[in-house]
Amino acid sequence: MAKTLYLMRHGQTLFNRLKRIQGACDSPLTEQGIASAKRVGQYFQDQQISFDHAYCSTQERASDTLELVTKMPYERLKGIKEWGFGVFEGESEVLNPQPDPVRHNHGDFFLQYGGENDRQVQARVVRTLTKVMERPNHQQVLAVSHAGAIHMFLQKWLTAEEIKQRGIYLGNCAVLKFSFADGQFAFQSIKNWDEQA
Repeated sequence: MAKTLYLMRHGQTLFNRLKRIQGACDSPLTEQGIASAKRVGQYFQDQQISFDHAYCSTQERASDTLELVTKMPYERLKGIKEWGFGVFEGESEVLNPQPDPVRHNHGDFFLQYGGENDRQVQARVVRTLTKVMERPNHQQVLAVSHAGAIHMFLQKWLTAEEIKQRGIYLGNCAVLKFSFADGQFAFQSIKNWDEQA
């Protein structure tokens, strides 16, 4: 029987609002981010969606979001933290490179500046979430992560063209639903609460 993973992006932060590269550094949730996270929690209640386990990255914006969504106990996982952007952390988003035309993401760009590349991020997120879903009694799981990390996870299961065709946009507090069986994830749906990243 397939299991279900709800993979959520954290709420809007000050750096999101200021259009700054966040990565491994952190900034607090804004009032909008707090309100959106609470709306997600209410949505889960209204839809009678419950979880047997909850996880988030080790970054404060993810744990703060999770605590607004649910009061259940949770575990922090380094494997689902945001893409590390090296010396670009905290700088303006206008410094982000154009996407690699083949890999459809930042590719190797940030490696030369002390950050991670796309394959490193994807490998750790896929490995971490696979181990989570393979644990006993993990039928319906909530995990809160970050846009870059989630995008790389999504690119493992959908092509760039499929992502574009489906109009998938990872706004703050976006919730992606995946089924999991036989070591493989399958994208099911996405729900966005915020229009702006």
